[in-house]
Amino acid sequence: MAAVTQKSVLSSVPTQLFIGGKWQDSLSAQTFAVHDPATGSVLAEVANGTVADGGAALDAAVAAQADWAAAPPRERGEVLRRAFELLTERADEFAMLMTLEMGKPLAEARGEVAYGAEFFRWFSEEAVRIHGRYAVNPAGGSRLLTMQKPVGPTFMITPWNFPLAMGTRKIGPAVAAGCTMVAKPASETPLTMLALAALLAEAGLPDGVLNVVTTTDTAVVSEPIIRDPRLRKLTFTGSTAVGRLLVEQSAEQLLRVSMELGGNAPFLVFEDADLDSAVEGAMLAKMRNIGEACTSANRFLVHEDVADEFAERLAKRMGALAVGKGTKAGVEVGPLITEKAREGVHELVTDAVERGARVLTGGSKVAGRGHFYEPTVLVDVPTEARLLGEEIFGPVAPVTTFADEAEALRMANSTEYGLVAYAYTRDHGRVLRISEALEFGMVGINTGIVSNAAAPFGGVKHSGFGREGGFEGIHEYLETTYVSLNP
Repeated sequence: MAAVTQKSVLSSVPTQLFIGGKWQDSLSAQTFAVHDPATGSVLAEVANGTVADGGAALDAAVAAQADWAAAPPRERGEVLRRAFELLTERADEFAMLMTLEMGKPLAEARGEVAYGAEFFRWFSEEAVRIHGRYAVNPAGGSRLLTMQKPVGPTFMITPWNFPLAMGTRKIGPAVAAGCTMVAKPASETPLTMLALAALLAEAGLPDGVLNVVTTTDTAVVSEPIIRDPRLRKLTFTGSTAVGRLLVEQSAEQLLRVSMELGGNAPFLVFEDADLDSAVEGAMLAKMRNIGEACTSANRFLVHEDVADEFAERLAKRMGALAVGKGTKAGVEVGPLITEKAREGVHELVTDAVERGARVLTGGSKVAGRGHFYEPTVLVDVPTEARLLGEEIFGPVAPVTTFADEAEALRMANSTEYGLVAYAYTRDHGRVLRISEALEFGMVGINTGIVSNAAAPFGGVKHSGFGREGGFEGIHEYLETTYVSLNP
């Protein structure tokens, strides 16, 4: 097997729009550059889609909808199964591609391929388990019949931080349910979605079922699609601010909407926690994806009796991480996605330090090329520090203390966000109490990772609504029809 290299991977990736099963240039004939965040170099020039291109993609999805909805569930499932197998076979190629355009280390990129592929496998199995029901009217006489039908053409806007998994997590259930799609990947990381579209076509997905429009004019291209009466669903992963705007636009057509938005995850360490396990979990919850994840632990709330020891251990681990270009052997922390992102992280750290926080490790931008930031641990963080209320999206761990369970829960819930919370404790009674009291869509107990294709992923409050993955995931792409039968 030939070695996977930057050159071999980039030479095989499509760079045009994918509409109606055909690769084509933008109608404007314009392109935009995709950059390596580790070096600033240009990886590829990609078609820069226009409003007309977006309209053509929706035309193709609408034209394909009826036939795809009528396709046998087993056929839809087999397409996903073949896509799972192809993606697994090409894990190294997709990992290299993600590392190049997003920055995460290769080992972590391989993990995303495995995680992302699981959504194709999971929903290949769910495609044949779309059920209705039959019942006798409680009053007698008539019969009650329900059936599940595909929602219809769907617009998908995916983020840059998990360019593969956020695509498969949306495409998998849509394909299984019988929905056609227009996908708009982030302009920072469009190559992975384009490669994924090519793979799905190879797996047998019919023309027009998945269409991909890459563009730097996201708001301009997206709004006409969202306001088009033929579109029936909108799904978005990204910031709460953008999500709020999209929900407003979707109201005109009363679209079915799924929103996976920002987070401000608390990581609670109680006095009875296994500190070895808690530090290990903290490394996973904080440093996954360089901290650029909505599930990233944003606030470390630690019982005052163990806070000093926990912070020292965490700082030792974080400070020892190797920072560099993700394709290099031994690198554990890659660059942040853009210089703007790095500046935003540094502003939050600077604000905290100016308000009295102490730096145990890190705290600075890494000199030289690329958007690198030192893994950072802060202690004595005052409650008014911005990074306790804002999503950090970088390798920074602020540690604060609490005195008892009630205070821990109050601090954890004092946020407008409600995506995920983590907690470490060996008290089984406490596990139930805090799981019920935490105002989050997901809770990780004695674990630093909650994401799983077989589980419903999603949040509450300003972290959005709807669920992706699990048994619940496919229902986001189905409508219920009730039939009253009079025999």
